[in-house]
Amino acid sequence: MPHRPVAFVLASLLVLSACGSDPGESGGKQDITVWLMKDSATDDFVSRFETEFERDHPELDLKIQVQEWNGITQKVTSALASTDPPDVIEVGNTQVAQYASSEGVTDLSAKVGELGGDDWIPGLAEPGAVGGKQFGIPFYAANRVVIYRKDLFAAAGVTPPTTRDEWLAATAELDEGDTQGIYLPGQNWYVLSGFVWDEGGDLARQDGDEWSGALGTPEALAGADFYRRLQALGDGPKDSDEAKPQQTDVVAGGEVAQFIAVPGAAELVAKANPALADQLGFFPIPGKTAATPGAVFTGGSDLIIPLASPRQDGAYQVVKALAGEKWQVELAKAMNYVPNRTSLASAVGDDPGAVAMAAGAVNGRATPNSPNWAAVEARNPIKEFLTAVLTGADPATAAAEADKVITQALNSGA
Repeated sequence: MPHRPVAFVLASLLVLSACGSDPGESGGKQDITVWLMKDSATDDFVSRFETEFERDHPELDLKIQVQEWNGITQKVTSALASTDPPDVIEVGNTQVAQYASSEGVTDLSAKVGELGGDDWIPGLAEPGAVGGKQFGIPFYAANRVVIYRKDLFAAAGVTPPTTRDEWLAATAELDEGDTQGIYLPGQNWYVLSGFVWDEGGDLARQDGDEWSGALGTPEALAGADFYRRLQALGDGPKDSDEAKPQQTDVVAGGEVAQFIAVPGAAELVAKANPALADQLGFFPIPGKTAATPGAVFTGGSDLIIPLASPRQDGAYQVVKALAGEKWQVELAKAMNYVPNRTSLASAVGDDPGAVAMAAGAVNGRATPNSPNWAAVEARNPIKEFLTAVLTGADPATAAAEADKVITQALNSGA
């Protein structure tokens, strides 16, 4: 659905003001509708937030509606084009640029200081900013860590590494007999992204209004080479990703010393093989030096306010509360998420998986901030590039082929 011109939206707001009515008013209170995604928060968290928010804002009546991820892109796009959308919408952090391109999202740049923007983790803050304006306000984050077998590490006489070189050496020690030093499928491009960022590279780069694939740069090729060296210390398939087969099922088989995933994957391994429940530990993906953990892809959500909402002030109060310290701490504890601020990393408590995830989040990044990035993932030449590198193809040639696809996808419609 095409978006409404800004002039149309402003005219609609003027009409509402002149008539003295607000479609969101009922019983003397103003209704504020919030879309949160399924499984982003527990029912208890949502219930407590509603109760306390309405207590602190007696003039507002909060209506939280849980949405399914399936089909959400079109649903949000349609909502942003309507004249009476929900007032606050949770969106994936890498989707902000796509929605902002519709010109239907409120610019919240003036609120960044008040919301603690100087302390936001980069992997949420950066994709929320488009064209120098902050449209998405960080809500929560999650990122990958290394999940390892404590018993196998101890038997091999190695400890969790803190640098890439230590990681390679330890993994080589572990990769003996029937034990895989690491299970790393050949097409885990999220992991590759971190290695590329550590080298100072990126998946794509922007020059003015034009984008170009960047896998052929020396930095990206160095990241791919480290991936190749690490992947060789296990028996992961070179031509599929972590879902084919499910890597947690492989690890549950008992012959894998470590793998890379979000901390919750450990629960799936333990469910499939209860004997491993007490043997799984966590550490941040190592960086090039011990001073900084490895770069990681930051998944998670931002909060946006549709420009067409006539309840901008009320919507902002919801965003301010959800992004504020109190509810960030509550959400982190309830869901084992990383809070949106680096200074709140300790809020995850003593859960070892969450602690490792929070440590890595300080060096979190997101995919290139283009509204067309979804087209790259749909085709995903990065996976094919990785397979080519791992099966002996010339890396520069494979990168050039992938970069052509990335460049075309990112510049479509530009």
